[in-house]
Formats: sequence, C-alpha cells, structure tokens
Amino acid sequence: MNYDVIVAGGGPVGLACAISLAKDGRRVAVIERVPEPILARPPFDGREIALTHHASSWLKQAGAWQHIPSEAISPLRNARIESGHDLENATRRALLFRAPEHGPDALGHLVANHLIRGALYQAAKGQPRLTLLTGKGIAQTSGHRHEAALTLDDGTRLSSELIVAADGRFSQIRSARGIGAIVHDFHRSILVCRMRHPLPHEQVALQWFDEGQTIALLPVAPDDLPGDRSSLVLTLPPDDIARLKNLDEDAFNKDITERTQGRLGDMTLESARCVYPLKAVYAHRFEAERLALIGDAAVGMHPITAHGFNLGLKGQETLTQAIADGPGDAGASSVLRRYEWKHRLATAPLFAATNGIATVYTHDAMPILALRQAGLRFAENLAPFKNFVSGLLMDRNRAA
Repeated sequence: MNYDVIVAGGGPVGLACAISLAKDGRRVAVIERVPEPILARPPFDGREIALTHHASSWLKQAGAWQHIPSEAISPLRNARIESGHDLENATRRALLFRAPEHGPDALGHLVANHLIRGALYQAAKGQPRLTLLTGKGIAQTSGHRHEAALTLDDGTRLSSELIVAADGRFSQIRSARGIGAIVHDFHRSILVCRMRHPLPHEQVALQWFDEGQTIALLPVAPDDLPGDRSSLVLTLPPDDIARLKNLDEDAFNKDITERTQGRLGDMTLESARCVYPLKAVYAHRFEAERLALIGDAAVGMHPITAHGFNLGLKGQETLTQAIADGPGDAGASSVLRRYEWKHRLATAPLFAATNGIATVYTHDAMPILALRQAGLRFAENLAPFKNFVSGLLMDRNRAA
C-alpha cells in the first residue's frame, strides 16, 4: 500500500499531524499499536495539558474541540510559583501571573490528555484521506532516495514519500535509524492523580518548589462548578514515588494533605495514580532520509513549563507548512532541512532554559535556596518580565 505520508504513532501530536496533512490534500496513514476501541476512548492517564490559546484555536479549526466535554475544560485564571517549605513565607513571596485585565479572561485552558487524544481521534475519523491502521506494531522502517518504506509486524509493507515518527520520547524509530538524543535524567519520578479538597482552588495553577519535593496543583473544574478538584503533580525520588503509589487510600490521602500543608484542606484521592520517569529528551537530529521526528520523539520537555503538547503541536504545523511550501515531494531533503532548522530554532532555547530552571529550583542546598527565593521576589516586581512570560504562556498567535 502506498501513501503520501505515514505517521508512526497515534498520540495527540501524531494524530494532529495526520489531520493537518490530510486537510492539505495528502493521503496519510497513521500506524498505532493500540487497538481502535482504546484509541477512540483512551483511559485516564493522569496528565493534564495546559493548552495555550494558539493550541485551543488549532483544535477548534481541526474539528477536535467540539468533542471535548465543556465541563472538562478548566480555565486557568492565575498561576503562582512558590519556593521553600515555610508556607507563609512561600505564599507571601510568590511569583504571580494573572490573565490580562482587558482580556482574554484566562491564561489558557486545562484539559486532560486522554480527552484531547479521544477528540483528535474523532476529528481524524472525519478526514476522508486519512487511514487509521490500529492494533499494529512496526517491525522496520527505511528511507531511500525516492521512497520511504515501513514493514508492520504482520509482514505488511507500506511505502510513502515520508515517514513521520511520533512514537514518543523513547522513540524506537529514532533509535533504529541511528539518531541519538540528549537525555537529561533528573533521577526523579512524577506521580499524577486527581484530588478532591474542601477549599476552592479559585482557578489558580500552583507550582510549588518545596524543599525535597516539587508539587503542582492544577485546577480541573470549570467556572460554573465548585473549585474542589485539582490535579496533583508530585515529583520525588523514584523509591518515594513507588511507595506512595502503593499506599492504601487513607494513608495516601493523609500523606498528601501533610505534603501540601493543608493549604486546600484534607485531600481525597478520586482517580488512579499514574507514575512517569522524569527525563527530558532532545534528538540530535529531527530528520533523516525521508524521515521526520515530531512531538516527544524530537523534543521531550520537562513538564515544568507545561509546554510539551503545545510545542509538539507547533512542530507538526512547522512540518506541514514546510511540506506545503516544498517542491511537492513530502520527503524531499529541502523540506526536511527547512523543518529541522525552524523547529530547532523554536525549541533549543526553551529546552535549555527549562532544564536550567528545573535544576536550580529543585536544588535545596544553600545558597541556591536563598537565591531562588530572592529571584522570585525580584521577578514579581519586574513587570516587563512578567508580561513576557505571560505572553509565552498564553501564545495568542492564530493557528496556521
């Protein structure tokens, strides 16, 4: 079977890329190991995505936004960054970001990853030029001067002008094609779950660099419902995370209430507990002969900036535009070089800065602890800096 482009990986960025290319008139196949019923209704995975305005706009244009339940879309009115174990001082010295006074009324919107993935599946199903090949693994890929080839694990051979690897930060295709990657191992794991609490979160997203742990509490209820649920993102050494994952619910609730110092009252678990290793990845190259890497296969960000999916979404837009501006061959070397250059320019500074911030703000020894607290106080009083960061968080550029 022959296609214009084959996308390897049916995650959110892979599906988004396939939709973009199909809307541009190309014949696209998506290969995904997960069976179609699961792809259509993905299970809860704990991850909450802070969508920029640009990302929300793109999802609307792609026909995916309408498949996300309105009650599952949580506006982010404010964001707080705190440092230190002394809750009173940490709160007083917080760095605050607020939605602009003259609109829009939110920095962005929080939506569960599994709902975004399900919505993109529905949008993909509506594209006549897009074929979903689910429940199938990839045995081999190759790129030649005139053609890319892919062999499924059942022996089926597919060909195309281009293969797009969207198979995650530990991409097997990237490794098989000899592309290395910078892997920044933070020697930490992340536990994510939803918690209920008696005090309202008031649509505030909190990033708290406590001593010995990092806690994020993200609001997951819209305006017309009580703000009594938050997504917990807890970063600790792997052994501590494993212990917490296996605690009985009462002990877990007590532990989390103590870790959050009761700032939202007694915490009660109301979802599965999901665990992920904390490793950031940056591929040495984003392209090879008739191969392009997108999403986490190209750049797997530290979650501190909540920009992983947003960056992946922009990456697939960059690739789609490079193909549209090219000579008509989606896998032409000129197309892939243009994509490589533009996406590296967009991601390298952010990747380096994010890793640097994550390293400094999780290092508790003096004088680093005092310096990072002083840094938050200084930044809170620096309006141009806050406006610049708010602009990055919101990203109000119109979707391509």
